[in-house]
Amino acid sequence: MNATLAGWLQIIALVGALALTFRPLGDYMAHVLTSPRHWRAERVVYLVGGVRADAEQTWPGYLRSVLAFSVVSVLFLYGFLRLQNYLLLSLGTKPVTPDLSFNTAASFVTNTNWQAYSGESALGHLVQMAGLTVQNFVSAAVGITVVATLIRGFTRKKTDRVGNFWQDLTRVVLRVLLPISLVMAVVLVAAGSIENFHGFESITTIAGQHQSVPGGPVASQEVIKELGTNGGGFYNANSAHPFENPNPFTNWLEIYLLLVIGFALPRTFGKMVGDNRQGYAIVAVMALIWAASVAIVTANELHSVSSSAGHAADGMMEGKEQRFGIWASALFAVSTTLTSCGAVNSFHDSYTPGGGGLTIFNMMLGEIAPGGTGSGLYGILILAVVAVFIAGLMVGRTPEYLGKKLRGREMKYASLYILTTPAIVLAGTGVAMALPGERAAMLNHGPHGFSEVLYAFTSAANNNGSAFAGLSANTVWYNTALGLAMLLGRFLPMVFVLALAGSLAQQQPVPITAGTLPTHRPQFVGLLSAVILIVVGLTYLPALALGPLAEGLH
Repeated sequence: MNATLAGWLQIIALVGALALTFRPLGDYMAHVLTSPRHWRAERVVYLVGGVRADAEQTWPGYLRSVLAFSVVSVLFLYGFLRLQNYLLLSLGTKPVTPDLSFNTAASFVTNTNWQAYSGESALGHLVQMAGLTVQNFVSAAVGITVVATLIRGFTRKKTDRVGNFWQDLTRVVLRVLLPISLVMAVVLVAAGSIENFHGFESITTIAGQHQSVPGGPVASQEVIKELGTNGGGFYNANSAHPFENPNPFTNWLEIYLLLVIGFALPRTFGKMVGDNRQGYAIVAVMALIWAASVAIVTANELHSVSSSAGHAADGMMEGKEQRFGIWASALFAVSTTLTSCGAVNSFHDSYTPGGGGLTIFNMMLGEIAPGGTGSGLYGILILAVVAVFIAGLMVGRTPEYLGKKLRGREMKYASLYILTTPAIVLAGTGVAMALPGERAAMLNHGPHGFSEVLYAFTSAANNNGSAFAGLSANTVWYNTALGLAMLLGRFLPMVFVLALAGSLAQQQPVPITAGTLPTHRPQFVGLLSAVILIVVGLTYLPALALGPLAEGLH
């Protein structure tokens, strides 16, 4: 089978699998978030935690719970990393330095999973399992809990209650993430991923040389890494490592896992607001952006005019695995940068200016196609609010979305949400480029070196976690600056989302009239797509012009 046919078949199979799970998974998550019944295991969790699961919270109370849980998680993981040499299964690893511990703790708690260390040599098995993997579950669940409050804001009327964070968090972990992860971990092991407690074992290679090969509980971490759009790899090579991602089937499965919840959540949204057509409109926008990005990146990598040795293999093969090739690598790169995943099966630093530039642009869009678990949906719903507001201005009437008026207060929250991440990205990149010592961390000069720094802050602030892999980021300054970018990029937008949810929930719904904008038709899909590209994408145009666009023109 030639590469082109194989590439098309894997894309068709992926789209088909996502379409098949869209409705059942979306409906199931809606049921999880609205069911009045508690599982017995959940009651045990509430009892141990002293939680009144049926006592709903106001949006400030919900926010305090999110922040308190996250602060405790950061402190716990920071202590784990600093003291790992005293723990079981440490494998002789040393304590992680303070700045790297802060960076890693902030990274995994914010669902970013940026890694400035080599996992197989820097961390022991217990830290990988009880520290990082646990955060992979709960950080993903936090994103879903926040979007649940925004959906409730649209569905509730004249109330200041938006749900209970502890109930939402427990249900998402126990009813959604854990069952899927358990099944898929078994599938990964059966397909060739490893799952053991081995340390470094000496083997003899086919060339007669001796090599130390690290084992570990890899498959269980790999599944939630993708399913929860986390991205942190057990090994430094991430999903390019054969123990994490051994063959084309596991590669396809991992792409499916990192997209499946994000693409199913619009169905959850439509189900919860009582109009499935609203979910179809949102998922249509997500699918259009994803499909366009896949087409552009794949075309750039296949038809590069580079004269490098990598191009001799009928495409830009530099930095890509032979067992995956151009098509599977480009599909993975697009899917991981359009979600908040950050897992990689190839090195984006080696991509063409067009392909690498689009991976940056994907993150700059806010990772909304389909985005991270929860964060992608609340990001695109914020942009839907802006699109409805713009349409209202065009026809001269008060904009309404799902029966709720979009007044000055709501638009302030939406505007602050949209402005927060670009401010973090551009300010961080500007400061890094102004400091000679931080510019020296670039392994390339000129536009490509600038792209490395821009990519790092874009990845951190958007909670993606992937890297151009051409930046020496494990320094005190970068560990601190990127750690702060992750925390601000995660929690400041959540403040505005929860505030918007609270404001919408307090309103009395207005009836639909002949003048109400239909938000389920193709016209709205086109309007929302245009708003995403213009309002969000063009914010970064000057920075992109200095990096990948300048490199491409050169």
